[in-house]
Amino acid sequence: MSRNHPQWLEDAVFYEIYPQSFQDTNSDGIGDFAGMIRRLPYIKSTGCNAIWVNPCYESPFYDAGYDISDYKKAAPRYGTNDELKAFFEEAHRLGLHVILDLVPGHTSIEHPWFRESMKAERNEYTDRYIWTNSIWEDCAGIHNITGSIRGVSDRDGSCGANFYTVQPALNYGFVGGDRDWMQSPDAPGPAATKEAMKDIMRFWLQMGCDGFRVDMAGSLVKGDTDGKATIALWQEFRAFLDEEFPEAVMISEWGEPDKSLAGGFHMDFLLHFGPSHYNDLFRVEKPYFSREGQGDISEFVKTYERNYSHTAGEGLICIPSGNHDMSRISERLDEEEVKIAFAFLLTMPGAPFIYYGDEIGMRHLHGLKSVEGGFGRTCARSPMQWDASVNAGFSCAAPEKLYIPIDPDKNRPTAEKAIAEPDSIYHVVQELIALRRAHGALCSSGRIEFLYAERKAYPLVYRRFDENEELLVVLNPSGTEVSCEIKAGDPAEVLYQRGKAAVLTGGRLTAPAASASVLRMR
Repeated sequence: MSRNHPQWLEDAVFYEIYPQSFQDTNSDGIGDFAGMIRRLPYIKSTGCNAIWVNPCYESPFYDAGYDISDYKKAAPRYGTNDELKAFFEEAHRLGLHVILDLVPGHTSIEHPWFRESMKAERNEYTDRYIWTNSIWEDCAGIHNITGSIRGVSDRDGSCGANFYTVQPALNYGFVGGDRDWMQSPDAPGPAATKEAMKDIMRFWLQMGCDGFRVDMAGSLVKGDTDGKATIALWQEFRAFLDEEFPEAVMISEWGEPDKSLAGGFHMDFLLHFGPSHYNDLFRVEKPYFSREGQGDISEFVKTYERNYSHTAGEGLICIPSGNHDMSRISERLDEEEVKIAFAFLLTMPGAPFIYYGDEIGMRHLHGLKSVEGGFGRTCARSPMQWDASVNAGFSCAAPEKLYIPIDPDKNRPTAEKAIAEPDSIYHVVQELIALRRAHGALCSSGRIEFLYAERKAYPLVYRRFDENEELLVVLNPSGTEVSCEIKAGDPAEVLYQRGKAAVLTGGRLTAPAASASVLRMR
């Protein structure tokens, strides 16, 4: 089987750290690198062997760090570059890999590049961003430019922005530009932007990080409706990495694996927006993994199969339990439903991603005031809940000084309680990760074939297989026993069960209510 990715990705399970909410050690109410280092043994204890750290660079934090003012400097509120390097080193000592969040599409308005680009006199950074020729010519809504910055400088023109108006869009060129300020992707300005981004990647890879999760990876070249120019852009980055850092891992926030994998990314993870039907699993009014049994997974599976066909059999599509931009998985699923959901997440191809706290059932805290541009997303970014001590062990700061308030419920889940409870989500995750790692067919490149995924029906049944073994995964999140006919021989043994084990005899499969089974076939 062809594997065009670093070997460690084969059994990787990622844990996402939102640094400001993970662990505070200096009592300022905000998480820090020292706290991240302190909690590395806990991450390892879950079975996760890789970490994704959200942006931790210097920033004015209008968008929680996705508005960067210095790509090569750690945000002082988290610590120093030396402390971040120490985090890499301690993670490696424990056998964990670390990827950073790369934000190539925009910077902060406080970045020195943008300050220089605002000057009327032409300079090295004049074309680092997208500017129209006149202040009266707005670029918001043109192609995939979402906003603009106007009237802030001596330079005549409007500057394109990504998402928030404090995030000026970096210039990677346009496809089919019909105005003279729309430069081609190979013009000097876009070429200089690419070199600057390579330099940033080089800096952190030399520091010891193992690769990057790339923010908005499909959005860089503007007007690129078929994605070909953006694919070519990432192929250039891939060639640079292959030459200088061949083991560097690249995972895209794209949501279209046929494009991202063609661009040289090792994996692409599914998003809560776009065509993947990912939300059908956990985040619609009637999610598939609810005990009500009124969900529909069929469109998700159809889209997954179409995307999977573009992965050359490697299946490198990541499915997260959630992330900092989504509601918590626990918003619509209770603890038992989350356990069945994890049976799905940890038996699918590609590297799974676990959002911090999902492994202990942290709740989505409705009604929180927006913090650092989070708005509704703030409700899923509350501090990690460690134990029964002050502020759930997150910080010794006064409660009103915390980055985001702690879950006020006295019975809130904590890591301490989850570790002590034998049947907690934490232990289910541990068991499933151990199962995944013990069977190559369940790892990233193990093949998959869906055997039953009918419209508004249960169960979900799929084969995972490689050259050594064949496994059958049977998931029935519904509260009712269900049966279906599948083309498969009788199983040899039950490797895992949640609830009662599924029974397969003579092609007739019966899945007990609220159950998950992994069967080894003969």
